Amino acid sequence: MGRGVAGHYARLVLSELKPFVVLADKLGRLAVQLVAGGSGVKTVRVSYASARAPDDLDTRLLRAMITKGLIEPISSVFVNLVNADFTAKQRGLRITEERVILDGSPESPLEYIQVQIANVESRFASAISDSGEITVEGRVKDGIPHLTRVGGFEVDVSLEGSIILCRQVDQPGMIGKVGSILGEENVNVSFMSVGRIAPRKQAVMAIGVDDQPSRETLKKIGDIPAVEEFVFLKL
Repeated sequence: MGRGVAGHYARLVLSELKPFVVLADKLGRLAVQLVAGGSGVKTVRVSYASARAPDDLDTRLLRAMITKGLIEPISSVFVNLVNADFTAKQRGLRITEERVILDGSPESPLEYIQVQIANVESRFASAISDSGEITVEGRVKDGIPHLTRVGGFEVDVSLEGSIILCRQVDQPGMIGKVGSILGEENVNVSFMSVGRIAPRKQAVMAIGVDDQPSRETLKKIGDIPAVEEFVFLKL
């Protein structure tokens, strides 16, 4: 392959992967903020679901961005494509990757990315999946990264701002109550999504916000009787 052709191909690949690169970084940031204390992360598993052939998807850049997302929020280290693997090794962080081969059209390079952190406690118990790991999963929709799973709950919230996650008893009026509290405090809500196990059982509400709510605002949300736990995640 000539240098010009190779360069054009590299630009095409990068252009196609660009929204997934952003998604990978944000999933890493979400996952590490869900860890109680933030540190102690040693074992991370990343799953890439795609209908493309395994050799048609170079995940080095995606792995570097997940590493960046996992490390930068809890340290002063700047992580990039060049130093990501070395930085992870230095910190005792082991990242394993696996492919989930899907049927269907390979138009999009990836259907979803899933990040799991093993052997840690979570600030938000609902983020722990049945396998015992903190689990977050995301997709790209219309070029924008979305969070689509937290633990065993399916949600759908854009990752353009920051996020509040609430686990609550599924009952009428909850969205209105939380929305009113945020509105009163002048916090703009960009997205709201509720994932539930079954009607009137437990549900997880994912709320996209443009600004960081005050501690008092978050306390008001936590004081709602039906809210069992909540966490604010800064992106």
